Amino acid sequence: MLGAIIGDVIGSVYEFNSTKVLDFPLFAAGSRFTDDTVLTIAVASCLLDGKEYTKTLKDFTLRYPHRGYGSRYFDWAHSESNQPYYSFGNGSAMRVSPVGFAFSTCKAVLAEAKKSASVTHNHSEGIKGAQATALAIFLACQGASKFEIKAQIESDFGYNLQRMYLDIQPEYSFNETCQGSVPEAIISFLASQDYEDAIRKAVALGGDADTQACIAGGIAEAFYKEIPAELVTQTIDRLPPEFVEIIKRFYFKFLGRKLNL
Repeated sequence: MLGAIIGDVIGSVYEFNSTKVLDFPLFAAGSRFTDDTVLTIAVASCLLDGKEYTKTLKDFTLRYPHRGYGSRYFDWAHSESNQPYYSFGNGSAMRVSPVGFAFSTCKAVLAEAKKSASVTHNHSEGIKGAQATALAIFLACQGASKFEIKAQIESDFGYNLQRMYLDIQPEYSFNETCQGSVPEAIISFLASQDYEDAIRKAVALGGDADTQACIAGGIAEAFYKEIPAELVTQTIDRLPPEFVEIIKRFYFKFLGRKLNL
């Protein structure tokens, strides 16, 4: 989960100021957490305390405004309606990483990913994007190889992960749909050498940088097991104390790790 949040913060300054260069500065004065982090923390809070997704997502959104929420999600969060709005945007995938870390079976991960997505993203592609991301994280946590992760995601969801990163990256552009961004984020992870490289490749796609780095970052954390300490420190320094406390509680409860943040 922390890997996803770091990806969001690093990618935040490149969302609407895209780069195709891999050797970009990881942090800048404007680096900040966006809606990706807010809603990832909201999902983690639901899993920690048995909260209901709709109310919790809305509560966190209202407490942390002006973080780049999509217009349809923003309207939903500020409305009295609790009905989903048939979205296939990548917001369902950007917030799902805690699910991949918190459950012990594929069946449970897929069911919870669908549950977390469908309160807003009840379109089949919106659910698919969340499930594919969460399942990739789960498989990585279980020690699956990149070949095994790629094969199962392709088999279960029909994403074309055979494409090479270097073939995609030069012409890729902003796309905030699940079907147009989740496979590319996964490919960025598959092509990476370590956690930082996965983040750099996701951002350098030149697309929806914070969200694709968030998705790739969650999978990369689960696979590589280690994140450079400086990336953790730089990110934690930019988060509210409430978020840091939820992160610490989440890692202790679900991963048995006591983080010194």
